Amino acid sequence: MWLRVFAPTTVEVPPSAIVERLAAAGNPVVPHFKGDDLGWTTGELHLPKGGTPLLLARYLTKEDDLRDDLNAYAAELETMTYSSHAAPLMETVIQTQQMMTIRKPVDYPDEVVVDEACETLVRFLALAVGGVYQIDGRGWYAPDGTRLVEEY
Repeated sequence: MWLRVFAPTTVEVPPSAIVERLAAAGNPVVPHFKGDDLGWTTGELHLPKGGTPLLLARYLTKEDDLRDDLNAYAAELETMTYSSHAAPLMETVIQTQQMMTIRKPVDYPDEVVVDEACETLVRFLALAVGGVYQIDGRGWYAPDGTRLVEEY
């Protein structure tokens, strides 16, 4: 499963803040981040019981080739006429300056723990950058966890 954060700014959330937030929520991780002169670009967050880590990626619209992906998400939202939030979310996606992705591992021995870590992480990132987030098969959310559009 993939989780995505769509941000209107290029503000970088420091890796140390990510690790601290997860630890404060009861999800300690061992981090491994890589980056360049623009900040971190990828990260692996290893949970205590082993298995595949949570994988993070950070893309900047101006530096990475994101426009086609953003247009696809906007087009999908355009079809969700059953929600009054779909059109504003479509505009948010079009104006995205930074997208972060989280890949949930499928082989972690405790699904409750990995789900909690993913939820904590995606909400924290969305709040930190003033964005919104999307979870495959579930929907689009405000940073506080309020579901704005349900995916069917």
